[in-house]
Amino acid sequence: MVVSSCLEVWKQMDALTRSGKVIYNFFRTMYMDNFLIETELFPKDVLESYSLWNLEKDITEENKKYLSDLRGGSQGDYREGMSMKIDNAVNALCEFSTSKRAVITIGNNAFSKHWCDEDAKCMREIHFRLAGQELHATTFFRAQAALIFPKNIHFIGSLMDEVASRIDSSISSGQLTYLTSVLVQDRS
Repeated sequence: MVVSSCLEVWKQMDALTRSGKVIYNFFRTMYMDNFLIETELFPKDVLESYSLWNLEKDITEENKKYLSDLRGGSQGDYREGMSMKIDNAVNALCEFSTSKRAVITIGNNAFSKHWCDEDAKCMREIHFRLAGQELHATTFFRAQAALIFPKNIHFIGSLMDEVASRIDSSISSGQLTYLTSVLVQDRS
C-alpha cells in the first residue's frame, strides 16, 4: 500500500480534476503528521478557524469573519454535536481499544434532502482505531472538491489530534484512509 503526505494527495486531486474530469470512488491513504495545506482560499488562519468551528470550540469574531459560502458553506459545517460525538468515540476507544464503534457520523438526518445544502454534508463518517500508540482513521465523503480539500483535511487532522489527546498524551495521529464517492475540481 502506498502512503502519501496530505500535500501529495491534494496535488494528485488537483491534477486529476483540473480539466473538469469527475473521478468516482477516489481513495488514498495518507500520513497525518502534517495536514496543513495553505492555498490562496485557505491560508493558515482560515484553516484554523474552520477546524475550531467544526470541533465545536469557541471561536472569536475574528475567526467568524473567515466563514463563508465560498469556502464550503453549510455542506462543510460539521459542528453540530461534535463535542459529544468526540466524547463517544474516545469512550469507545478507551473501553475497547479494538472497538468498531469509534465512529463519528456527520449529518445525522435520516432523510437528507438532496436539494438542501445543509443536509448534503460532504463528509459522512470517520472511523477511528488504535494501533499501539497511534490513532488511525478512515473517512468517507459523499463528494470532495479538490479546491476545498485543504479545509477538510485540516479539520480531519485536527479531529484526529483532539481524539488522540483525549485518550492519552502519548497517542499520536497515524494514517488516514480517505474515500470519496465523487471527486471534482470545485463546488460548481
